[in-house]
Amino acid sequence: MSLYGTMRTGVSGMNAQANRLSTVADNIANANTTGYKKASTQFSSLILPTTGGAYNSGGVTTDVRYSISAQGTFTYTTSATDLAINGKGFFIVTGSDGVEYLTRAGAFTVMDDGTLRNSAGFTLMGYEYSSTEDPTIVINGFAGLSEINLASGDLSVKASESGYLNVNLPANEEDGYSKATSLVAYDSLGNTRKLDFTYTKVGVTAGPPPTTQWDLRVSYTDPETGTETELLAPTTLTFGSDGKLQTPESITTDAMTIGGAELNALEISIGGNAKGTTQLAAAFAASGDIDGIGPSGVSGYEISDDGIVYLKYENGDMAPKYRIAMANVQSPDNLKPLPGNVYSQSSDSGVIVMGYAGNGGFGTILSGALEDSNVDIGEELTAMIESQRNYTANSKVFQTGSELMEVLVNLKR
Repeated sequence: MSLYGTMRTGVSGMNAQANRLSTVADNIANANTTGYKKASTQFSSLILPTTGGAYNSGGVTTDVRYSISAQGTFTYTTSATDLAINGKGFFIVTGSDGVEYLTRAGAFTVMDDGTLRNSAGFTLMGYEYSSTEDPTIVINGFAGLSEINLASGDLSVKASESGYLNVNLPANEEDGYSKATSLVAYDSLGNTRKLDFTYTKVGVTAGPPPTTQWDLRVSYTDPETGTETELLAPTTLTFGSDGKLQTPESITTDAMTIGGAELNALEISIGGNAKGTTQLAAAFAASGDIDGIGPSGVSGYEISDDGIVYLKYENGDMAPKYRIAMANVQSPDNLKPLPGNVYSQSSDSGVIVMGYAGNGGFGTILSGALEDSNVDIGEELTAMIESQRNYTANSKVFQTGSELMEVLVNLKR
């Protein structure tokens, strides 16, 4: 046995315990850091081969591991832009260097330029929202992402494109009975245009089975001139003996130009759902709506659990503008931690997979909530005491080896 080896083993043990104390110190310091994932020190022994019957003391090495996949608890706030992920996945953020990173730290604040930036200075990324199709995701990369921006800018206008109108037509009325109702649409300049829907009972066919027919026409009357323009020629609605609408399920009005503004062709759903148009022995009743937004400023925003960012307008309308992107890897605990509570891909983490909240194995987004650090103060204090005692014990080994070495040197005297 080598006395120098004994001393080196003691030093190895002290260094290992110092590393453990370093991770404990980091964990305690970040116990209140949003989205922080604790570090832990794992020990493994170093065994040296024996030679000539003499035991060679080895030592101990350490490996730092991160509990990135362990979810913390949630703290609820009053800010809609405070975001947490309930389940798997990470937010995608970009730093001042223009590089994308992953994070669970969702304490985002709206900046003066409209972007969402967390307390570490990283900007939230996502895709521009489309009502017709989901954006194409580059599964293993960040292409197509843009900064989510809630800047209101000037007044916003969205011309109407579609809507629904469900009515009950009185079944016991005589042929020729007529009833009208109205919906408001928005043209390209944000003007409100009142559309009149007129239903006229045509008659009953003998069958079998018996059916009832109504004519529906859609018109617009200019409030200044009183001129009426048909947007839809009479369309026959056919009802079965059960009072349910058989055909058609929807109608499409004609586009028209009014005072330099364009009123789009509107697709109006009138059937094909549980609350569709009916013909029953009850009074005339109607419910419906047409999309679009008149001239209105942004008064706020709302973020749904599937990551869609809505802008709230002063007139009460809401419009989806962005969809928050999410990412994950096969081995989150092997991601590379970086300053600012962000992570980057490593050779051991696996490739980055992109997606949306609520599908494809990704968790849901909680608006008005923050994920707490997953550090347990009690465990860290216990680990601190253990490391302190073990460090002292290893120092005693070093001290003993040093004293024996002194005895050996003094044998010559």
